[in-house]
Amino acid sequence: MNRARHGAIAAALVLALAGAGTAFAAPQPANTAPSAPLSSESKGVQLQLPRPTGPYAVGRGTLHLVDTSRRDPWVPMAGARELMVSMYYPARRGTGAAAPYMTREGARLFLESRELDGVVPAEVLSGTRTHSFSGARPAPGRFPLVVLSPGFSVPRTTISALAEDLTSRGYVVATVDHAYEAVGVAFPGGRTLPCAACGRAEEVGLDSVAKGRARDLSFVLDQLTGRHPAWRHAGMIDQRRIGMAGHSMGGMSTAATMAADTRVRAGVNMDGPFGTAPPGAGLGGRAFMMLGTEADHSPGGEDATWDRAWRRLDGWKRWLTVAGSGHFAFTDLPVLGAQLGLNDSSEPLPGQRAGEITRDYVGAFFDLHLRGIAQPLLNGPSAANPEVTPHNGS
Repeated sequence: MNRARHGAIAAALVLALAGAGTAFAAPQPANTAPSAPLSSESKGVQLQLPRPTGPYAVGRGTLHLVDTSRRDPWVPMAGARELMVSMYYPARRGTGAAAPYMTREGARLFLESRELDGVVPAEVLSGTRTHSFSGARPAPGRFPLVVLSPGFSVPRTTISALAEDLTSRGYVVATVDHAYEAVGVAFPGGRTLPCAACGRAEEVGLDSVAKGRARDLSFVLDQLTGRHPAWRHAGMIDQRRIGMAGHSMGGMSTAATMAADTRVRAGVNMDGPFGTAPPGAGLGGRAFMMLGTEADHSPGGEDATWDRAWRRLDGWKRWLTVAGSGHFAFTDLPVLGAQLGLNDSSEPLPGQRAGEITRDYVGAFFDLHLRGIAQPLLNGPSAANPEVTPHNGS
């Protein structure tokens, strides 16, 4: 493939997924993306998620959950609050069928929302190869549960690599889509709901959005660990070992969930803000890690909520920043972009390294706090990870 065109696809793909503007803004057209349609040869591009590092194969299923006790906060006329959840679980190798990254229609709508439907073929994105298998036979045993929440306006698909790697290491992982908060999410009955919330987070207030998501995430825990669980493999979950992590608004929602729900033993905020009074009353001594960009989330930086949160956390805690990273460095996006030759001078951290750092540090955090495995990586600076700086806060 022509090198310039290869890079153009990469830039368009990442811009299409990440969007312009702030993390909580409505999807915006990617005005710097190439305007010419891609040639037929671009349709043969094969993206793939990184191979998981753990010993288990990765099974995957889907749950549609409906909280009949609440109306949807964004579209009250729609009725009860709906959630879509991907359940990842340790599986037996050689079972199940390869699971798709996302639907072609979901990819098309996602790209269309950024006015890139004529630039990036939907099949380039939807055809990303995963390492998950639908219908795979569960591995024997009981495993910790980690719930992952994506950023505002982007679907749970964008945190698939982290979900797969944690699963391969011996976790059940639930990734959650919140109705009307992302583009291109398929719901039962052939419905793909619009992102009615896009552009309204600032208007409604970030605290309010995070608290709404916290109710969603606690409801997910109810459905996975209650007397009559919604997931048929719920017996795999060790209910005494539950963690949560999220990117952007998902990170803020993780702290909000922990403040209200003591079932969550450990949490990670990946480059999201905190609330106006973060995060609860110190989270009752539970473990928390803050993992963000050096540019925006170093002590004394632009986001003052991190300094306030750090002072209030009263349990095991770590504050880590990653040099050369951008806001979406903790998702699949830079990993996929790197495979297409994308180089962004404003975010020089290579996409592969961004994925490795996220995988290693988040995995180490949960291995320590949910499995009791010592993690020297979290004890201080790492020669193998010079991009990562631990902070004592302010």
